[in-house]
Amino acid sequence: MKILITGATGYIGQRLIPFLLDKGYNLVCCVRDKQRFESIKYNTNNLQVIEADFLRRDTLEYIPKDIDVAYYLIHSMATNVKNFDELEKTSAENFRDVISATDAKQVIYLSGIVNENKLSKHLMSRKNVELIISKGKYALTTLRAGIIIGSGSASFEIIRDLVEKLPIMIAPKWLNTLSQPIAIKNVIEYLIGVLGNSKTFGKSFDIGGPDILTYKQMLLKYAEVRGLKRKIIIVPVLTPRLSSYWLYFVTSTSYSLAKNLVDSMKVEIICRNNDIRDIINIKLINYETALKLAFDTIEHYEVISSWKDALTSNLLTDGISQHINVPVKGCLRETVKRRINDERSVLDKIWKIGGDTGWYYANFLWSIRGFIDKLIGGVGLRRGRKNPIEISTGECLDFWRVLFASKKEKRLLLYAEMKLPGEAWLEFKIENEFLIQTATFRPKGLAGRIYWYLLLPIHKLIFKGMAKRISEI
Repeated sequence: MKILITGATGYIGQRLIPFLLDKGYNLVCCVRDKQRFESIKYNTNNLQVIEADFLRRDTLEYIPKDIDVAYYLIHSMATNVKNFDELEKTSAENFRDVISATDAKQVIYLSGIVNENKLSKHLMSRKNVELIISKGKYALTTLRAGIIIGSGSASFEIIRDLVEKLPIMIAPKWLNTLSQPIAIKNVIEYLIGVLGNSKTFGKSFDIGGPDILTYKQMLLKYAEVRGLKRKIIIVPVLTPRLSSYWLYFVTSTSYSLAKNLVDSMKVEIICRNNDIRDIINIKLINYETALKLAFDTIEHYEVISSWKDALTSNLLTDGISQHINVPVKGCLRETVKRRINDERSVLDKIWKIGGDTGWYYANFLWSIRGFIDKLIGGVGLRRGRKNPIEISTGECLDFWRVLFASKKEKRLLLYAEMKLPGEAWLEFKIENEFLIQTATFRPKGLAGRIYWYLLLPIHKLIFKGMAKRISEI
C-alpha cells in the first residue's frame, strides 16, 4: 500500500511515520522544504520525499497518482497570520482537488472535537476543512481529537510551563471548562487503526481518553505527578486578551497560538458517543499515565517531535535552502577564531548549546534579550531545545532556527527568529584545529545599522567570551 502523508514535518506526522514504516507501507511524505526533513534517519527505501505546498497549486504536480490512502495533517493555527482560517480553506481545497485526481480510496483527517454550537475560530476552521475535503472522490475518515498529551505536544508543554514556573496561579475562569484529553500513543493507534478499514469510510469519530477533567484539574494532577504543591485561584476579571498575554509571557507559546488556544479553551471538548471503540479496539490511557509516559520519553532523550519546531513566523516560508548560504554583501560581521586541542570535545559543547545548557557566557544577558524579545512580540528564549545533546536541521533552538547541523562537516548554522531590524545568522565551525565563530547581521535600513553599532560592544563581549568557553577543555 502506498500512503501519502501531508504535514510530514509536523508534530503528528513525525510520530506517525515510523509506525507506518514498521508495518511495511510505502510512504510519500509531502513537505514544503526538504531541508527540514531528515529522511536519512529512517534508513529505508520505502520512503519518498517530495516538496509540495498546498497553498500553491503549482507545486503539487509531483504528487503520485498511484497512492492508495492520504493523511491530511496540515494545520495553520500556530502561524502568526490572522487569516489562518483562509489559509486552511485554500490548503484543503487544493488537497481535495489533487487527491481526487489520484487512485486514493481513503483520506484520513485529524481534526478537533466540534460538538458545541458556539465554536472558536480555530475549531470552526477545523470543521470547515472537514466539510471541504469530504467532497472529494474518495472516502473520508475524520478523527476528531481532544487535546493531545505527549512529550512535545503544545498542550503538554503549556501545562508543564505553567505548573513548573508558578507556585500560585491567578487564573482565568476558562480553567473550569471541561475537556477530554487523549494520549499521543492512542492518537497514533487510532490513525493507524482506521487505515484501510472500510467500517470507517465516510464517517467521523470523536477520540479522547477515559478522563473528563477541567483544565484546573489537569494542572493540579500534573503538579501531583511531579510532586509539586500548587494553588490555583480562579478570577472572572481576566479577559480573553489578558488570558492570552498570561499564556504568552509565562509559557513558550507564541501570542497568536496563545490567543487561538484561549478561544478554544472556552469551549467544552468532550467526545460524543460513537462506535470507534468497537471498530478500533485499543486500550485507552488515562491522563495521569499519559503524563508519566511523556516524562519517561523526555528523560530518555526520545522526544521525536515538538510543536515548537513548527514555523511560527513568516521568516523562513521561502525555505531553509534560501538562507543557508550566509550573505556577505551589505552585512556586518563579528568573527572570533580560537585554536583548539580536542575537536570532539569542542564539537560536543557546540551541539549542547542553548536550552538548559545556556550559551556558555553571560547567560543573564541572553535571558534579558529573550525577555525583551517576548515584550515586543517575539518568540523569546523559552522554546529551549527538543534534545539536550542532538540537533537536527529545521528545529528551533531558543530564539534561533537550525539551518544546518552536521557533526561530520563540523558545522552548525543558526538563523535568528527573534524580533530584529534585519536578519541574523550565528555559525560555528571547526577548521584546521580552529574554532571559527561568526555572527552575521544584514541590517534593514538605518534602524538596523543603529541597532548593530549600539550593541556592538556587548556583542563583542558576549561572542568573545562564548568562543573562549566553548574552546576550553
